[in-house]
Amino acid sequence: MRFYNSNPLHKILKFRHSTDQYNGCYSHVIHKLGIFNPFRYIKRLDRYIIKKFIGTYIYSIFLIISIAIVLDINDNLAKFSVYHAPLRAIIFDYYANFVPYYANLFSPLFVFIAVIFFTSKLAGNSEIIAMLACGMSFKRLLRPYMISAAMISVLNFYLGSYIIPKGTVIRHNFESQYKNSKKQTSATNIQLQVGKGVIAYIAQYDDKTKTGFGFSLYKFENKKLVSQMTANVIKYDTISDSRYHWKAISYKIRTLKGMKEHITSGFEKDTTIMMEPMDLVFSKGQQETFTSPELKRYISKQKDRGSGNVVQYEVEYHKRIATCFASFILTIIGLSLSARKRKGGMGLYLGIGLILSFSYILLQTVSSTFAINANTPPVIAAWIPNLLYFIIAYFCYKKAPN
Repeated sequence: MRFYNSNPLHKILKFRHSTDQYNGCYSHVIHKLGIFNPFRYIKRLDRYIIKKFIGTYIYSIFLIISIAIVLDINDNLAKFSVYHAPLRAIIFDYYANFVPYYANLFSPLFVFIAVIFFTSKLAGNSEIIAMLACGMSFKRLLRPYMISAAMISVLNFYLGSYIIPKGTVIRHNFESQYKNSKKQTSATNIQLQVGKGVIAYIAQYDDKTKTGFGFSLYKFENKKLVSQMTANVIKYDTISDSRYHWKAISYKIRTLKGMKEHITSGFEKDTTIMMEPMDLVFSKGQQETFTSPELKRYISKQKDRGSGNVVQYEVEYHKRIATCFASFILTIIGLSLSARKRKGGMGLYLGIGLILSFSYILLQTVSSTFAINANTPPVIAAWIPNLLYFIIAYFCYKKAPN
């Protein structure tokens, strides 16, 4: 026989005990999950430095790009007048894409200038001395700088991989129309593999009208020709919902089966051929107009075809990734050079830093040229500047005040 305690106080205490256990367990879980909260590591001092870093970075971009725009206007004003470029196109098609392109291109330089300027000011006001005197290590001081560099790197990668290439297409079209910048719009004697055992040939191609003349398509099986399609004219269907859609005009198809041959002909035929206009005409700087997914897909497609004209595309693809790490490297160098308070000011170390920044950008260009002209692996060419300057950054970090 069971006896139940009907005391209300006992029930209340029992309920509170179970509730406290639940709350204690819940608080423990929240505490454990708190380690994944990024804002847990950002203190008031971190917010202060991040605000200074990002603000100075934006200010340096605004200042230097403004000077670049003035110089560019002075250089191209005569061409704009001769070719009657409308003001709206100059502002929204050219300079609206000019600014983000060069801001992203020289972002490592702007990062370094920002670090040097505001860190030297902090050191001049003895703020860094106060931080270190309170027991803060130089490694702890580096944390907000790395957070800011990470924010800038993510933004640069997203803009450079997905947004800026689309604007570069508009800017190149403007330059070809109003600056007489020669753009490759035609090609002759094009031959490429469009599938396994399928070879396409175009005698002459015009990219403006997306039209090819003297077209032939050969299909081989076991090194034997099994079919051939010829057409006087072939046009790319730009309004089709599907890719690789072409229209063959005045076509003829020969099908070979042993010793027999079957021929069909007609005036117009819709067909799918695994090639696009971008595969037929190559122009200078074309790799800059592709987003990173398009670059990766294009490189894979060209390698499957056996094409060797993909080095500059591989260099561009890997350079977009490698450049993002330049913000971290130059931030470490800039902080290490400017964190110490000096009587002579920051002039000498600003000069050293600017030389390092410009040499980094120069080395990027040189290594890319070597990859294209000297058969250097694109991955190595893209990462050589980072590897070299990482050693310099590590040396500066070890020599910095602790």
